[in-house]
Amino acid sequence: MVSPAISVCLDSVVVKRRGKTVLGPVDLCLQADGFTIVLGPNGAGKTTLLKVLHGVERVSRGSVQWSIPNAQVREAQAYVFQSPIMLRRSVRQNLAYPLQLIGIDKAEIASRVVDWAQKTGLQDALDFPAPRLSGGEKQKLALGRALIRMPKVLFLDEPCANLDGRSTREIEELLYDATKAGTRIIMTTHDLGQARRLADSVLFLMNGALHEHGAASNFFAAPSTAEAQAFLNGDIIE
Repeated sequence: MVSPAISVCLDSVVVKRRGKTVLGPVDLCLQADGFTIVLGPNGAGKTTLLKVLHGVERVSRGSVQWSIPNAQVREAQAYVFQSPIMLRRSVRQNLAYPLQLIGIDKAEIASRVVDWAQKTGLQDALDFPAPRLSGGEKQKLALGRALIRMPKVLFLDEPCANLDGRSTREIEELLYDATKAGTRIIMTTHDLGQARRLADSVLFLMNGALHEHGAASNFFAAPSTAEAQAFLNGDIIE
C-alpha cells in the first residue's frame, strides 16, 4: 500500500514568461486523495500548473506548500509526459531503473518488475527494447515505471493523447487501480468523455486563470461560469 497521502496549497501563484503571465494568480488547495482532472482549451495553463505542482516550473510570485517537508516532496511524486520518454534499454531495465535510484535490493526489484510487467500487459516484452514499443505500449510502460515506486502523487499530462480506444481503456484501468491503492492523481486531458469517467474533482483553466474547482458531478451537471459551459458545449472560447 501507498503511505499516507499528502495535500497541497497554492497561494497567489503566478508564472510569467518573457514578461507575459501564463498562469495565475492561482489560489488553490487540493486534498490528499482522489482523482483530479484539469480541463481547459489549448494555452489555458494546464501543463504549467502540473509543472508548478511538481516543482519543475519556476514560480514568479506566490508559494506552493505541501503537507510534508519540502525535502520529501520530490520523492513522493511521479510525472508522466504526453510523449513518454523511454530509456534506450529493455522494458525490464526501464521498470527497474526508478527502484535502483532509491536503493531497493535486487530481489525486490526483480519481483516488482515482473509484477508491473503483468499489470501493464508487457510481460512478454520484458527483454524487448523499450524505444521500439508501440505508442500505447510506451505509455503503459511509462505509467508502470512511474507507479512501480508507489508514489503518493502522480501527475499525468494527456497520457492517452493519440491512442486508440483499447489502449486508452487499458491505461484508464491502470489509473483506476492506482487510485484504489492510494495514489493521488492529477491529470490533464482534452477528452471530456475520459474526464467524466475518471474525475472525482475538476479544475477548469482559461487564459492562465482558474475559473472553477469543485466536484466533477457538479461541474459537468451545472458549471458555474459561462466559459466552462461554453467549453462543455464544444464552443470555441478565447
